[in-house]
This record gives sequence, C-alpha cells and structure tokens, in this order.
Amino acid sequence: MMGFVQVTSVWNPGTTLGEGPVWSVADGALLWLDIKGRRAFRFTPATGAREVFDLPEEVGAVAPRRAGGLVAAARSGFAFLDLEGGALVPIADPEDDLPGNRFNDGKCDPSGSFFAGTMDDACERPTGSLYRLAPDLTVECVDTGYVVTNGPAFAPDGRTMVHTASLARTIFAFDRDPTDGALSGRRVLRTLDSEEGLPDGMTYDAEGFLWCAHWAGGRVSRLAPDGSVERVLHIAGRDVTSCAFGGEELDLLYVTTAEDGLFAAEVGVGGLPPAEFGG
Repeated sequence: MMGFVQVTSVWNPGTTLGEGPVWSVADGALLWLDIKGRRAFRFTPATGAREVFDLPEEVGAVAPRRAGGLVAAARSGFAFLDLEGGALVPIADPEDDLPGNRFNDGKCDPSGSFFAGTMDDACERPTGSLYRLAPDLTVECVDTGYVVTNGPAFAPDGRTMVHTASLARTIFAFDRDPTDGALSGRRVLRTLDSEEGLPDGMTYDAEGFLWCAHWAGGRVSRLAPDGSVERVLHIAGRDVTSCAFGGEELDLLYVTTAEDGLFAAEVGVGGLPPAEFGG
C-alpha cells in the first residue's frame, strides 16, 4: 500500500462530461474530451499550453494513428479525426439502426486494432456492444448486451483485455490471443459495491495492475490481476470517468472527471505508451 499521494488539479475548462484521456507521444501532450460539450482538449506539460478544439458531434474516445492523426469513436460511428480542423471522416457506423446509441469509450490493442463500445444514451436498454475496428477498416462485434460500456484496456503482455458494464458495476476480463487478437473466456474480474460507485474508464500500469475510475465514487482504484483492491486514490470530484499515464517518463496518472476537470498524480509506478491504430 502507498502512503499519501498529492492529487493536483491541472485544468478545469468547465466540462459537462469530461472523458477519454490518452497521451500523445508525438505531441508530448495529453488529449481528452468533453463528450456532451463536443470539445477536445490538448494539454502540453512542457509548455503549459492548453488548447481547445470544437467537434462537430459527440466523440467518446480517440486514439493515435501510426500514420499520424487520430481515430475516433463518435456518435455516428468510427471515423478519422482532424483535431485542428475539427473534421470527422467517416469509416463505418455499425449501429446506424440504433439512433439512441452512441460510442462511449475505446482504446487500441497491441496489434493496432481499435476497440470501442457503445451505449444507450438514455442509460436504460441493453443495446450497447463492443466493436473491433481492424487496421484494414473492417468492423467486428465482439461482445454485446450492455447498457453502458466503458473501459477497454489491455494488459502489458497483451494476453488480457478488460471491459466494463458500468450500470451492472462489473468489470469483465477476456483472454486475448496475442497472434490474432481474438477474445475468449469472458469472466467477472470484479463487481463493485454500491458505495464504490460504478466502474468507468481504465488503464494498466507497467506492472500489470489495473487502474479503474469510479463514477459516483470519487476515486481511482488500483486492482491486482485477481481483481482485489491494492490501493485507492481519492479525487476531488464525484464522477471520475477515466485515467491514463502520461508525461515524458509516463510516470504521471492523469484523471478525468465529468464536471470537475483534469487531475494528475505521481503514483510511484509508470505506464506504457498507448498502442496506436494501425489503419
């Protein structure tokens, strides 16, 4: 267990639903989103620069591309995103028959596929699914039956993926085949108690422990590979939405909240560079 850790408020631009932090190695900056506010943010620690970009629609998650730029999971489906210009170039919409759904969270796996989940925007029906956008731009549904999806994160060895059913308070783990990225063996890693809130966005550290944000819980938990709580980091915001490692040495944990802005903490362990989309 760790001792006292100082959590610092980095930037509060007045978000409605702050989400989706991802470190850009190329830019030396943290990207994050205000889904409902249709904005993206870029924070560059080396200079202190804080940039705001308007978006044409709700974007739930972005990830860097090996070819440059970003891939996005938006209300209208998968797309490439021109951050400076604010343009979304459509790739595919696997749920054009579900207008009440939107994409909510996503991350790339080690092989360069972009995994992103959808949700019922009214948070009522189990119409959400988890999709895999391959580097060749084909789309596959890999799991379904969620009201609100969140999280996807990949263990450092590439052999485990985790994903959350937030309203069910449950974090699932999947076995991942490192040769083709196929998922199997879905199982419950942890179900949160009511006082812990709901599991939201997640990231792994370099030691193979999972950091999970707690919506309505005011915290981020570090979970051991067996799902047990190894430590808790308290955040000055009730609705903690996601977290990602960043900084030049990837030794800062950045934490987003719905309405209370972006926080950072030195937690005594580093992360890994984010996997990039191969398409």
